[in-house]
Amino acid sequence: MPKGFGDKLVIAISSRALFNLDESHQVYINQGLEAYAKYQIDHEDEVLEPGDAFPLVKKLLRLNERLGGEPLVEVILLSRNSADTGLRVFNSVEHYGLKISRAAFCGGTSPYRYASAFGCHLFLSTEPEDVRQALDHGMAAATLIASNNQVENEDELRFAFDGDAVIFSDEAEQVFKLQGLSAFTESEKAAAKQPLSGGPFKQFLAALHNLQAEFGENCPIRTALVTARSAPAHERVIRTLRAWNIRIDESLFLGGLSKGSFLKAYGADVFFDDQPMHCESAREHVATGHVPHGIANRPASS
Repeated sequence: MPKGFGDKLVIAISSRALFNLDESHQVYINQGLEAYAKYQIDHEDEVLEPGDAFPLVKKLLRLNERLGGEPLVEVILLSRNSADTGLRVFNSVEHYGLKISRAAFCGGTSPYRYASAFGCHLFLSTEPEDVRQALDHGMAAATLIASNNQVENEDELRFAFDGDAVIFSDEAEQVFKLQGLSAFTESEKAAAKQPLSGGPFKQFLAALHNLQAEFGENCPIRTALVTARSAPAHERVIRTLRAWNIRIDESLFLGGLSKGSFLKAYGADVFFDDQPMHCESAREHVATGHVPHGIANRPASS
């Protein structure tokens, strides 16, 4: 549970995920920090274009309007900018009417540690190293991958998750990677009634589940499990979620099929997966977050 925020769902977002800072970032890469700082100050009255996470953040904050009363969703802005160069970011937040009031400007250092200090359930960034550090410290985190596809449904907010190494630990995936499909299938059949351990996104999913309960029957939030598993390996997944007392609205057991077209059919606002090949398939259709966690993201042994 977030420290100081009660039962709120708390999301941390990097400034480069929220807004398109590609142009100024190239100034930093090509000319250095001093030129970057001058560029940002010279352009601080120019509104930034929305970034890959902008539609998701806009929908998240709109949930507060639909609930009425005390806001139950908090978005925290985290940035490698200094407060001085970050003024353009906050000017853009104000321009778009985003109700974001808390931020950490870190002056060129990684902001992931402040995601933990704020007690965030999820950290979204375009910096893979920041995301890895957040995951290493037990927080749900993902690297947002650029996608040109935006979901047009304004009435619902739809999250989609891979299972192993995202919602669940990678204990079963390790068997698959090291011993093959047959061993994985037999292992999962034998352990069907033994719940899987939680993965990095377990607590975020639980927080979403609690937020869904606040809306009752007319909930605008939907969740989906989109996994390469198939029968008979499905049973352990179902029993694990039941043991956690977490409800998933839709479950797709694809048996290794490419996930992209199914995510498009579901209408995901964002999809989280640990495997780069699945992320590449998904990004053609929906906004995608890579979760660099588990055996699929470890360096191959020599």
